[in-house]
Amino acid sequence: MGSLRAILKHPDDLYPLVKLKFAARNAEKQIPAEPHWGFCYSMLLKVSRSFALVIQQLDTDLRDAVCIFYLVLRALDTVEDDTSIAADVKVPILMAFHQHIYDPEWHFSCNKIIAQKVLLLRNILQTTATVFQQIVTIRANLTITCQVKLVNILRFAVESGGTKEYKVLMDEFHHVSTAFLELGRGYQEAIEDITMRMGAGMAKFICKEVETIDDYDEYCHYVAGLVGLGLSKLFHASGKEDLASDMLSNSMGLFLQKTNIIRDYLEDINEMPKSRMFWPRQIWSKYVNKLEDLKYEENSAKAVQCLNDMVTNALMHAEDVLKYMAALRDPSIFRFCAIPQIMAIGTLVLCYNNIQVFRGVVKMRRGLTAKIIDRTKTMSDVYGAFYDFSRMLKSKRFHAQSHKLQSPIPVDDNDLNARKTNDSLEVILKICRDSGTLNKRKSYIIQSKPQYNATLIIVLFVIIAMLLAYLSASRPSNIWDWFYVEIIVKIFF
Repeated sequence: MGSLRAILKHPDDLYPLVKLKFAARNAEKQIPAEPHWGFCYSMLLKVSRSFALVIQQLDTDLRDAVCIFYLVLRALDTVEDDTSIAADVKVPILMAFHQHIYDPEWHFSCNKIIAQKVLLLRNILQTTATVFQQIVTIRANLTITCQVKLVNILRFAVESGGTKEYKVLMDEFHHVSTAFLELGRGYQEAIEDITMRMGAGMAKFICKEVETIDDYDEYCHYVAGLVGLGLSKLFHASGKEDLASDMLSNSMGLFLQKTNIIRDYLEDINEMPKSRMFWPRQIWSKYVNKLEDLKYEENSAKAVQCLNDMVTNALMHAEDVLKYMAALRDPSIFRFCAIPQIMAIGTLVLCYNNIQVFRGVVKMRRGLTAKIIDRTKTMSDVYGAFYDFSRMLKSKRFHAQSHKLQSPIPVDDNDLNARKTNDSLEVILKICRDSGTLNKRKSYIIQSKPQYNATLIIVLFVIIAMLLAYLSASRPSNIWDWFYVEIIVKIFF
């Protein structure tokens, strides 16, 4: 029912959501028949449905190369992220991963890892029975600390089951290697180079914590900036783009990665059996003694100040991101690059000054995501979106609607980083204004009034409900009837 309420509040989300549903179904239909390519595209849908949709913007040869590039780095990231793998096992795998992609027989079994996680989960649940007893008896009086512990346990239980796709990817990695060997030599060399450099960087940070902002930038370079460099190489190898500078390519990756690190604070800090700590000590130590202290209610004010500090750091990459995208020539490559970057700045605005980052999941509503995918076609669309999201933060008009916060989320003048935040926003706003394209578009991000009469919306839903009831009662006999039923149910209920 959450989606239904969101559409009632934003009825113009409906059309982009329907289009997104059709796009998702189309992506599933386009899975190749060859076993190894079928595995790769099916796995892409499972490990990242959003990326699987965005990648459809690309032409076939480049799409294949980017698909394999993504899966190779996802497998590498799976090894790096798994805190249950001992360092003496993990480091050699990371260092040699660029060689394994040439071996169609190589795979890495995760059976032992999954078994260890399940056993650990069983032990945790056994030793925390008292917490669950509290839920039954005095749920309303649970402290924030107890609630955080409970969320931690439940999240781990869900994520342990959710590792199945990554287990399959690692167990059957030979399909990825087989597909990799069919790519053009230029694509292979680019993927091998980035995989080698990324594996070495990840190995370096296995035994090193992120202490300074320079460490933070270096870590993000290894795990994401290199992705930007690799994609630029793939675009160039396709003959469709000039080779972008390393600095701009790196910023494309850092902007996305820093957004993810900020948004995923709670998930990372609650990782079992060991926390993943990516926020730099140089920033968080100004506010608390330990990084995990940010999630506790008594530190809420300090946590939000630290969060704003992190968002401000990420916003500094926006200028390079806009320069990179403005230089792209191919429309399909442009859309592939632009959609995630607009999602990133929108997520940063949503996270800014939002205590929910330390309490649960913060993400953009589905309807706005669908709009971004549907309406991002030219650089003027990018300038408009960056301009609007920056205005939302700067003009104190932003509301964290996903979490029902009623008060506006402003750039707090008392925040230690308020001036730096405003300076970064002014740079973005100036670039967008100087583009001369803002008066040629209609904003879909900032809307002053609902565009539809509430009575008409209710009538629309009654008609849809009647259609759904009719199709269900008449037992649809063809696949398209069932498809329309499925779309209605998934969008509204």
